[in-house]
Amino acid sequence: MVIPRKTSEHFSSHSFTIFYYTKEENIGVKGKLTASIEVKCEGHLIHDLFHSNPHRVPKICPSKVNHFEIYQGGITKVGSIISWKYKPDRKEKIAKIVIEAVDHKKKSITWKVIEGDLLELYNSFTVITSCEHQWITWAFAYEKKTAVTPDPLAFLGFFIELTKDIDGHFLKK
Repeated sequence: MVIPRKTSEHFSSHSFTIFYYTKEENIGVKGKLTASIEVKCEGHLIHDLFHSNPHRVPKICPSKVNHFEIYQGGITKVGSIISWKYKPDRKEKIAKIVIEAVDHKKKSITWKVIEGDLLELYNSFTVITSCEHQWITWAFAYEKKTAVTPDPLAFLGFFIELTKDIDGHFLKK
């Protein structure tokens, strides 16, 4: 059974739309969350930050992200393995990820989590970010370990807040 939901919100002079889908299967519950956030800076600046200069994110948003490291490959190369230490709810967490895809035309990046806190709750977790003009979209595709595992709404909220902080940084320049 597929359960689609949609909500639109507006706060702090930022608009965003969340699309939420879940699909029950024998193995686990698969879901997809998507949020599109309107930014005041040019959206490609945020894409370029995550694509070419992700090591700057901890300097821009130290209260949310405090470490970035390359384990294998390079910053923008498909197959590279990198890690982030981040603080949703003020508790430090870690995500080790592999860059699965980079699409320069669509200005999108796909990361798959291969180690870290998210995999305690989810069998798989993929993050896709893209930009179009002044909209940044974050999409999560995931499979819960159990039916009672919460959907990653708080994690999506973390990315919305992170995007707003980065937008504010670029507006100051």
